[in-house]
Amino acid sequence: MAGVNKKSQYQSEINVTPFVDVVLVLLIIFMITAPMLDQGVEIDLPQTKEVDVLPSEVEHLVLSLQKDGRIFLDSYEVQLEELEERIKVLVTEKSRALFIKADSSVPYGVVVDIMGRIKAAGIENLGVVANPSDINADDLKAMAQENAENAQTDQESSQSEKK
Repeated sequence: MAGVNKKSQYQSEINVTPFVDVVLVLLIIFMITAPMLDQGVEIDLPQTKEVDVLPSEVEHLVLSLQKDGRIFLDSYEVQLEELEERIKVLVTEKSRALFIKADSSVPYGVVVDIMGRIKAAGIENLGVVANPSDINADDLKAMAQENAENAQTDQESSQSEKK
């Protein structure tokens, strides 16, 4: 009996090395994927004199209008025909706030049409998202003149295509 091996006894200490390895791998994965989750839909926002921050204490959705005509409700693309139905389900029934974020090159008429559809879906309060502005009156006049020239050029080109 003098030859009893002490190595055959059970080890009472916990080996935390595999646990630390798993935690470090998960930490690296979250560090890489977290910035990707916050990107959202890419839009060149118009600028305005005074801008408030989107409320973080209220659950809200953002309706994004891209310059290519695509519409996104948060990060999910929505067709124009199903926009009212989706807004009714996601905003009205769940009592969320809705904000519209339109690219600065989206025509005003399109933005007004979308806002009318939102109102038809039963949304009374609609927030508009914009960037802070440092535009003065002369810059505003120059931008308006440039937009008018672009619209005239577009109109002339569409008339020449019809002929």
